[in-house]
Amino acid sequence: MLVLLPPSEGKTAGTRGAPVDLGRLSLPALRPAREAVLAELVELCAADAEKARGVLGLSAGQAGEVARNAALESAPARPAGELYTGVLYDALGLGSLDPAARRRAARSLLIFSGLWGAVRITDRIPAYRLSGGVKLPGLGPLAAFWRGPLSGALAEAAGTGPVLDLRSAAYAAMGKPAGEAARRTVAVRVLHATVVDGVERRSVVSHFNKATKGRLLRDLLTAGPLPRTAAALPGALRALGYTVETPAPTRLDVVVREL
Repeated sequence: MLVLLPPSEGKTAGTRGAPVDLGRLSLPALRPAREAVLAELVELCAADAEKARGVLGLSAGQAGEVARNAALESAPARPAGELYTGVLYDALGLGSLDPAARRRAARSLLIFSGLWGAVRITDRIPAYRLSGGVKLPGLGPLAAFWRGPLSGALAEAAGTGPVLDLRSAAYAAMGKPAGEAARRTVAVRVLHATVVDGVERRSVVSHFNKATKGRLLRDLLTAGPLPRTAAALPGALRALGYTVETPAPTRLDVVVREL
């Protein structure tokens, strides 16, 4: 099974060690696109910090993020599974998985990124700031830029198994499995159910959406072998105690009543 994840704005920067080696990252077909985005981001942030803040959507208090981006080519890198923090990754708790679950995570998880396209949790990358929704002056909107390079890479990574899409809209816009793989792709939505005047109402949640997706993925990884078909996913989650509905073959709703 392939699991598609968003990145997080929160990152734990490395303090020492070698910089990123683009030649050693997973999905090597993405290297030319990675080089192009990295070069423009570094040049933008090194040449004009004020302009860079505007392009990246950062506040004056986040000027340090611009300086960090300017030094990306020499900054210490660390495994992506240790780099990303935030609600989803805190709930997932990669560092505390047992060895078998950790191996499943290394084989199955693919983290999307405005800078790198997509990486495995074992890929060593530096801390950076570049949302998938950014429009760079030269390359244009990153979501559109990455669709072409990622189309082939996703098809190869998906193999013949199911694809569980846990990404936010900004990163789903970077590309989705196409063709036959699209029929094996299931996108997850988290809904909060409340009862008002005896009537159940449901709403999409944000913060707890991320936490639920992180817990859900952790439970799947620790339960044993991952589901081998998209049709098996709802049953696997129900067996783990989740309330699951399937409004469409390619969509799965997880209903939570307590946040």
